Amino acid sequence: MSSQDGQAVPPKALTGLGGFLDDRFRGARGVRTFFKKIFPDHWTFLLGEIALYSFIILLLTGTFLALFFKPSMTDVIYHGTYTRLDGVRMSEAYASTLNISFDVRGGLLMRQIHHWAADLFMAAIFAHMLRIFFTGAYRKPRDVNWLIGIVLLTLGMLEGLFGYSLPDDLLSGTGLRILEGVILGIPIVGTYLSFFLFGGQFPGNDIIPRLYVIHVLLIPGLILGLIAAHLFIMFHQKHTQMPGKGRTEKNVVGAPMYPYFMAKTGAFFFFVFGVLALLSTVAQINPIWLYGPYNPVSISAGSQPDFYMGFLEGTLRISPSWTWDLAGHTVAWNVLFPALVPLGLLLTGAALWPFIERWATGDYAEHNVNDRPRNAPTRTAIGVAAVAFYSIMLLEGANDLIADHLDIPLYTITWIARFAVFLGPALAYFLTKRICLGLQRKDRDLLEHGLETGIIRQMPDGEFVEIHRPVSEEKRAVLLSKKEPVALPAPGAADENDIPAPATRGLAGKLRATANRVITESVPLTGGNGHGNGHGNGHGGSHGDEAERAAVGAPHSPVADGDVAAPGTVARDNGQQSGDAGS
Repeated sequence: MSSQDGQAVPPKALTGLGGFLDDRFRGARGVRTFFKKIFPDHWTFLLGEIALYSFIILLLTGTFLALFFKPSMTDVIYHGTYTRLDGVRMSEAYASTLNISFDVRGGLLMRQIHHWAADLFMAAIFAHMLRIFFTGAYRKPRDVNWLIGIVLLTLGMLEGLFGYSLPDDLLSGTGLRILEGVILGIPIVGTYLSFFLFGGQFPGNDIIPRLYVIHVLLIPGLILGLIAAHLFIMFHQKHTQMPGKGRTEKNVVGAPMYPYFMAKTGAFFFFVFGVLALLSTVAQINPIWLYGPYNPVSISAGSQPDFYMGFLEGTLRISPSWTWDLAGHTVAWNVLFPALVPLGLLLTGAALWPFIERWATGDYAEHNVNDRPRNAPTRTAIGVAAVAFYSIMLLEGANDLIADHLDIPLYTITWIARFAVFLGPALAYFLTKRICLGLQRKDRDLLEHGLETGIIRQMPDGEFVEIHRPVSEEKRAVLLSKKEPVALPAPGAADENDIPAPATRGLAGKLRATANRVITESVPLTGGNGHGNGHGNGHGGSHGDEAERAAVGAPHSPVADGDVAAPGTVARDNGQQSGDAGS
C-alpha cells in the first residue's frame, strides 16, 4: 500500500497489532533499534550461526527422542522388530533405543539428525573459536565473551559424551568404562567420585538415569543460558568486522537486521537443517544394533568416540605405563595425566591467552577491526601448533585402525605418535610463523611497487622494464589495516629522570620483555632493511613511470565513519564499539 504522497504505508492489521503492543509494553523503540542493527558481511561470521542453528535442531530432535526413550537399566528380554537380537537380555534403555530406530515412525531419522547435529554443533564451535583466535576478535572488550565460548566448548564436549552414552550399547558402555577408569585414577577421592556417579560398583543401576537428567536438563539449560548471554553481549558490543575500505574502530559496515539479514539468516537456518537431513538420510551414524548391548567382557577393536572426544582417546593410547606406589596407594599417571593435563592445558591456555597477550604487548585499547592472521604471526603460529597437536592425538585415537589398514605394527604407530606429538607442533609453529612473515613482506612489496602487469617497456637508453599498477583502494585499505606493534621498554630501562619503571624490573620485567619481543615480531609495512630503495630498477619504478609510483604511494582518504561503504550496505557510527561474539 502507498499513501497519496507515494510513501509506503504498512498494512492496517500490522499497525494495529504494533500499536496494541506498544501501548502496553512500550516496545516500539527497542524493536526499531533491533531491526536497525548492522551485521557485517563475511563468510566466517556464518560459523557461529551454524553452531546456533545446530543447537536449535538438537533441542527440537532431542524433545522428540525424549518422548520415547526410557532411561532405565532394568534388564528386559528383547522381542522387537530387529530379529537378530530377539531373545537377548539387555537394559531397557537399549531396548527403547532399538524401538525408536525400528518401530517409531521417523525415529531413526530423528536419531540420525540428532547425532549429526551434535557433531556439526561441536565442529562449528571449534571452527568459530579458531576464527576468533586467529583474527584477534577475543581482545578487549570481548574477552568475557571469549571465556563464555570456552565454557560452551567444555559443556558441549560433556553433553556429547553423556548423550552417546545413553543408549547403553557396547560402544557407549566402553566409553563409560574408560570414564570410570579416569575417575578412579584421581588420587584419594577417585574411588568416592566413582561410587557417587555410578551408585556403586560399575556399571551399577543408576548411571543411565543420572546421565539422562544431566543430558536433558542440566547441561542444555546451562548452554541455553550461556548462549543467551553470549548473544546479548554481542548485541550490546556490536560486531567486529574484517579490515577494508571505510571500516574503522568506530563504525560497523554491513547490512541491517531487517530485511537483509533476517532473510539471509532465515534461509541459512533451513539450509543447515536441509544438509543435516540429507546427511541423516544417506550417511549412517552410530548403528547401535550392530554393536549389541553393553557387556563388560565384550570390547571390539576399532572403538572410537566422536571426533571431539577422540583427542582424549589418543592421549590415553599414547601414554606409556607410568605408575607410582605411595604409602600403599597406586597413582596411575598413565591414566590421570593424559586424560586431564593435555585438555586442561589447551582450555586453560586458550582462556588465559587474551590476558597474557595484553600483558606482554601493553595493548589495553579496544579493538573492533579484526587482524589478518598474517599480521599476528606468533598468535597464528601458536594456534596452528595447537591444531597440529590436537590432530596428532585424534589420529592416535584410531591407531588400531591405522595399523590394520596400513599393515604397520600397532606399537610402531604409537612410537611415531610419541615423537610427533612434540615435533609436529614445533614444526607447525616454525613454518607458520615463517609463512606469515613472508606474506607480510609480500604485502609490503605490493604497497611499495604495486601489481605486476606483464607489460614490458623499452626505455630510451635501451633498458627493458616491467610496468606495475597500483593496488585498488579496497586492497590498499586491507593492507594498511596492519597496526605496527609497540615495543615495551627494555628490562631495567629508565625514564627521563633515570628511574627504572616498576614493570621493567626483576624477573617479571625480563619475562615480559621476552614475551613482548616474541609476540610482536613483525615486518614493517614501509621502509626498513633497505626495502624500497633502488628496487624500482627493472620494475618501471624509476624510468618514466612516476605516475604509477605516485599512485601506489598516494595518501588514502578513508570513508568517514557512518558513510555508506558500498551499494546495498550500510555503515553506522554511534560512538560505540563494534563487536563479534558469535555470529
